[in-house]
Amino acid sequence: MAIQVTNTENFPGMEIVKVLGLVKGNTVRAKWFGKDIIAGLRNLVGGELKEYTEMLTEAREEALNRMISEAEALDADAVVNVRFMTSQVTQGAAELLAYGTAVKTR
Repeated sequence: MAIQVTNTENFPGMEIVKVLGLVKGNTVRAKWFGKDIIAGLRNLVGGELKEYTEMLTEAREEALNRMISEAEALDADAVVNVRFMTSQVTQGAAELLAYGTAVKTR
């Protein structure tokens, strides 16, 4: 059965019987130079910076998958209170962190 993931404290119809602890997953992504130039030009005229949106979407999925892998290693049924956080690591590179609480349910 796949691990359930939510940003709420619980799932309707499921009872948390054991808290297994904090689980997290992160990734650091940098922009490819060519995409950075395209995004910079788009920034001058306005509109969505699709290159950055794509990069952050991929980073979010990778961080989430790594968090779920940690939960699976603990034999969790679910991860509750999931949150995302981003931070700039260096110019042109950002970290995306996903974290939550791994739990056993019934």
